[in-house]
Amino acid sequence: MARAKGFRLAVDIAGAVAIEYAIILPVLLIALLGVMDLGRLFWSYATIANAAETAARCFAIKAAACQTATATQNYAATQAYGMAINASSFTVTTPACGVRVAVSYAFSFVVPWFYVVPFGGSNTITLSTATCYPA
Repeated sequence: MARAKGFRLAVDIAGAVAIEYAIILPVLLIALLGVMDLGRLFWSYATIANAAETAARCFAIKAAACQTATATQNYAATQAYGMAINASSFTVTTPACGVRVAVSYAFSFVVPWFYVVPFGGSNTITLSTATCYPA
């Protein structure tokens, strides 16, 4: 008994798994790298915020490492563990609230095509934070 041509196509699905895998894999990889990028973003923000807070406290209590604003900037740069951040990124002022340390950091995403539209066609975003410690 001869089979119809349409019947053979309906039964032969050996390559369907490979095609489905090829369609799903890029989506899963972009999602995975995007989650990793967001984790790096939150970690970087927490690190610079902690560095600014620690430096403001150090300058407010006039510790040995923070006698001047320049020394405090250098101290803050050493407190940003795991990050290569320049000391000039930190600004130290003494407003009415006490000692204020502010920082700006340009964060680069690993997956640029995932973040192009929200951030104006660039894969970097500026993280900035400031903290004030009473003197």
